[in-house]
Amino acid sequence: MPTAEYFAPTELRDALRLLAERGNQITILAGGTDLVPQFNCRELRPHALLYIGKLGLNYIIAKNGGLAVGSATSLEEIATNRLVFERAPVLAQAAAEMGNPTIRNVATIGGNLATASRAADMPPPLLALDAELSLVSERGERVIPIGEFFKRAHKTVRLADELLTEIRIPSVKGQTAFVRHGRRKVFSCCVASVAVRVVMDGGKCADARIVAGSMASTPVRCLGAEGILQGKHLTSELAVEAAAQAVGECKPIDDDRATAWYRRRVIKVLIERAINRASDL
Repeated sequence: MPTAEYFAPTELRDALRLLAERGNQITILAGGTDLVPQFNCRELRPHALLYIGKLGLNYIIAKNGGLAVGSATSLEEIATNRLVFERAPVLAQAAAEMGNPTIRNVATIGGNLATASRAADMPPPLLALDAELSLVSERGERVIPIGEFFKRAHKTVRLADELLTEIRIPSVKGQTAFVRHGRRKVFSCCVASVAVRVVMDGGKCADARIVAGSMASTPVRCLGAEGILQGKHLTSELAVEAAAQAVGECKPIDDDRATAWYRRRVIKVLIERAINRASDL
C-alpha cells in the first residue's frame, strides 16, 4: 500500500479542522476491524488516516434517563457495562454476540455504524430504541434519528467534514429482545438479525418496534408488522402473523452469505422468536 499520512489528534477541534480541510481525502480510523483487512487486501488505499482513539470519545454515561455513548466506545465495553444492561439491555446483548472477544475489545460502536455494512449488528437494536446520532463539524452539530443515517450499503448521510461523535439513546419503555443467525454459531457475520421492543399497557401491546438487519442494503423497520401487534394481547399466534407480514416488508437480498430465499425463511423464525422473548410468551 502506498504510504498514507497519519494523524492522531488529541483534541476534537484539531480533528474537525483536518476534516474541514481535507475531508474527502481522509479515512477515519477507530478500531480498524473493518478497515485494516481492506488495507491488507489492497481494497482500500487511503491518502490519509485520521485516528480518533485519542479524542476522548470512549464513554458511556447516563443522560436524561437514557444513555450517551461515545462513538469510540468498544463493543466489549457496551456488552459488559452496567448502565447499558439497565437502560438498553438489547444493545448489550447484540454487542455480546458480535465476533469474538478479540474483535469486541477493538471494534467500536461508531465504526460499526459508519461502515454501514448490511451485516452490522448495532443498527437494529439502536433503531428499536429510537436512538439518535450526533454528527459534528466545524460548522456545528446536527443530531439525526438513526433511521435517517443509512442511505444504502456502505453509504450514510455523514458529510466529508463531519465526525460521528455520540450515540444518544432516550429513556424508552418496554421489553426487548435481539436474535441473530449466522452460518456458524459463533464468530460469523450475520445472515439475518432482529431487534424487537414491545410496550405493554393493561395486558395489551401499546407500542412496538420490529427491526430486521442484514436483509436489505439498510436496516428495515417493519411498520406493518408493528401495526399487527399494537392494541392487542400478544400471543404466539399473533407473533406468527406479524412475522409473516414482516417477511413481505423486508425484501431480502442475495449475497455471499445467503440467498434471498434462505433469508425469507430465517427471518420469519427470528421475528417470531424475538416477539415471543420480548413479551415473555
